[in-house]
Amino acid sequence: MLFHPMDILIFIAFGLSIWAQFKVKGNFNKWAEVGASSGLSGAEVARRILDSNGLYHIPVQEVPGRLSDHYDPIAKAIRLSEDVYYGRSIASISVAAHEVGHAVQDKESYRALVLRHRMFPMVNLTSGIAPFLLMGGIFLHQSSLIGLGIILFSAAVAFQVITLPVEFNASARAKNFMLAEGIIRNHEEKGVNKVLGAAALTYVAAALISVLELLKFVIIFFQGNNEEQED
Repeated sequence: MLFHPMDILIFIAFGLSIWAQFKVKGNFNKWAEVGASSGLSGAEVARRILDSNGLYHIPVQEVPGRLSDHYDPIAKAIRLSEDVYYGRSIASISVAAHEVGHAVQDKESYRALVLRHRMFPMVNLTSGIAPFLLMGGIFLHQSSLIGLGIILFSAAVAFQVITLPVEFNASARAKNFMLAEGIIRNHEEKGVNKVLGAAALTYVAAALISVLELLKFVIIFFQGNNEEQED
């Protein structure tokens, strides 16, 4: 089956994902031109929020790449791209604060984050196997292979869905931290919301694509079972 009606919805979701990526870059570029009233750089903001939460041991490091910012839960380090590390804009400090939000989640054992970390090794394995089982089952008309593929693929979908509260919570923490520390003023919240909101949309799109793909394979599975019973 080369085409399935669900592919239309999946194609629309992919379009949303591409649009979200453009939105992230567009909002970052726009607010990278707006200086933060505090005059602090992304690295300084990250350090300040980390220290205020007792995370003195977590370093703030510069890494190559653009928008390659992340929190490394294994090394316990905040990694910021050059634009964010040195930037003193609304965009830079928003991204830096967001990554610190993940570090604080880790400190507090935020349930969704803990679950995502525990799932990662399994998802890393199953996500590589599931596509072969699903495609093989479809072309060979083997419902058992499709069913097994669905089970393995479900783990990857669950991982994408669990990522949503993790990211939204980190963004909410970021804004609250910056307000509490006096790093931003009320009129700067709009820019922070724009930068972090666009980034969150990429995760929503990714989760939507995964859910629709899973639904597609579930439909194919039941259709295959019905055809086998009729034969």
